[in-house]
Amino acid sequence: MFINPTEIEFKEETVVCINRVSKATTGGRAMRFNSVVVVGDGNGHFGIGFGKANEVASAVSKAKENAKKNIIKAPLINGTIPHRIDVKYKSVKLMLKPASPGTGIIAGGAVRAIMEQVGITDILTKNTGSTNNINVVKAVEKGLLELRDPLTVSKQRGIKLSQLFE
Repeated sequence: MFINPTEIEFKEETVVCINRVSKATTGGRAMRFNSVVVVGDGNGHFGIGFGKANEVASAVSKAKENAKKNIIKAPLINGTIPHRIDVKYKSVKLMLKPASPGTGIIAGGAVRAIMEQVGITDILTKNTGSTNNINVVKAVEKGLLELRDPLTVSKQRGIKLSQLFE
């Protein structure tokens, strides 16, 4: 479910990580950079982009453009997610759990960056497993895509929304 990026007013992008990569060549080592950037509108829409270039600024700008092309919508309820979800992506094991208002974002660096861009204000997260930033970002994206809001669940089951919480 991708969204047209021209309709969305983005906040300032967040650079999750910048990695220096070197390749051994006959003339010595060739240095390049890759970066992960998250963009969002603070209202449930977010995009994650990856960019590679010879300079840091170019890598970040490429990642930002890539993120704007991959905008997705996450269901939010009162500044948190609708239900708990456990995500397994490669060696990352991630738990995302809704929190009551006033809790704040209890999350590490890569997860926090995405939650702020999405517009989630209250959430509990725990990463047990790999802390590789790129895989953590992909795990969060996978988790937010797997979330289902109560309205669509009640329609799929053919019951009223009030019956869903009984």
